[in-house]
Amino acid sequence: MKRAIIIGAIVAIAGLSGVGALYGRDLLDGMQFEKAMGEIGKANEANAGSWPQPQETCFFCHGAHGQSSNSWYPSLSGQPEAYVIAQLHAFAEDKRRNPYMGPLARSLTDDQMEAMAAYFARQTPARNESVQADAALKQRGLALIRASSCQACHGIALMGKEKTPRLAGQGEGYLANQLAAFKTGQRLDPAGPMNGIASTLSTDDIRAVARYIASLSPDGHAVGTQ
Repeated sequence: MKRAIIIGAIVAIAGLSGVGALYGRDLLDGMQFEKAMGEIGKANEANAGSWPQPQETCFFCHGAHGQSSNSWYPSLSGQPEAYVIAQLHAFAEDKRRNPYMGPLARSLTDDQMEAMAAYFARQTPARNESVQADAALKQRGLALIRASSCQACHGIALMGKEKTPRLAGQGEGYLANQLAAFKTGQRLDPAGPMNGIASTLSTDDIRAVARYIASLSPDGHAVGTQ
């Protein structure tokens, strides 16, 4: 009996060795994959909470982590938390009309809006696009920005504060579109200044301002130093 047990143990060990030889690599790869996914999960948990998060739906238009690479869609990365919350409420209440953002915002709870705003506010922003250099447009845009005192509300680097958005590095198409909307009254500024300022801008002025702001890197440098 003892001899049979020993032989059985040897056969079992040999069998396990064979399995290890055949599947050891796959098992090791699987363990490494599981470990990697666990680390990603921990990082996501620390950054935004358990997946899925509401901001995942924002990826298609606003890019990964809210960093848009499309001139016509704004970046949410680095936007002031209070501004994002205010805009989501404006979309939800049709104070800012948009056929896509309206229904999406209405589907969110206040807690979800706050969580999303906090998430995007802590993401590091980057410029949406590489803007073609144009010295004349740059000078005209800079002069108009200074004349309109944009820094008074948006900060010396146009990085935004409180309920005022970050402008630096946003897409040229988006910026021009929003200035035109303020000019015509299609978009209303609850505080008032944007509609008044935009109404004084010509089409060429809007193009110059949008080109200059889009060329700025959102790195905190004051307007006119880049």
